[in-house]
Amino acid sequence: MSRSVNDLPYALAHHEELAARIDGKRLAVFLDFDGTLSPVADRPDEAVISKSMRDVVSALSESCPVAIVSGRDRADVHRRVGLDTLFYAGSHGFDIAGPTDQPVRHQEGTEFNAEIEAVEGKLRTALEAVEGVLFEPKTASLSVHYRLVRPADRVTVEDAVRRILDDHPGLRLLLGKMIFEIQPGLDWNKGSAVLWLLDTLGLDGPDVVPVYIGDDITDEDAFAVIKSSGIGFFVNSREETDPGRATAADYAVEDPAEVGLLLRFLAERPHRRS
Repeated sequence: MSRSVNDLPYALAHHEELAARIDGKRLAVFLDFDGTLSPVADRPDEAVISKSMRDVVSALSESCPVAIVSGRDRADVHRRVGLDTLFYAGSHGFDIAGPTDQPVRHQEGTEFNAEIEAVEGKLRTALEAVEGVLFEPKTASLSVHYRLVRPADRVTVEDAVRRILDDHPGLRLLLGKMIFEIQPGLDWNKGSAVLWLLDTLGLDGPDVVPVYIGDDITDEDAFAVIKSSGIGFFVNSREETDPGRATAADYAVEDPAEVGLLLRFLAERPHRRS
């Protein structure tokens, strides 16, 4: 059952309840990047992960599988996190790869790359007079960032995106935090990537508790697929979040600093090592 993000219980005040759900179980932890491991930045190339966050993610990966499930290009988020012991699902799960000792590989939607590149070209031409628009091309997707666009010009950006996509019915539009996400119109998303990894790694049994931590609308697909067996944590940075937004997450934390505290709690619990 979905509820408002502002009605979620505060995760760090429910340690005993969380411990009861994970102690003695195997964990599989899935993490968004922007707004979760890193504060949201005005420009995508300015996002950084702190040393303390990298250290706690690394420590957790020593006892259970950890995957980064990001809208960023897989190579980009791998470079920013800088840990070779993790699984990375980039482009909202369309591009998945494992660490060197577990060489899993999966891609979806690459047959749409040429069409997405063509859309990017049309958008660059249509929006060349609008200051602040940033394009982030990725494997099987394209992000159009408008956080730095003047509020009066943002409708121009949206109109151009929707008008150009009308000529490309095989693609779909997702709305993120000051981002338009253009993707193949396939039945695939972050939730699909989570399920694929759980199945591929043999982590879909009753002794496994999947954990997903994220902040964006695109993370809702992942919250939904683990609802019956796992625990979803929503990162509620209130200045970025619609207070009436419904979520399938179970608990909330406030910001990436609290994500770090939550990950440390998970790393220190006596769960079964995978």
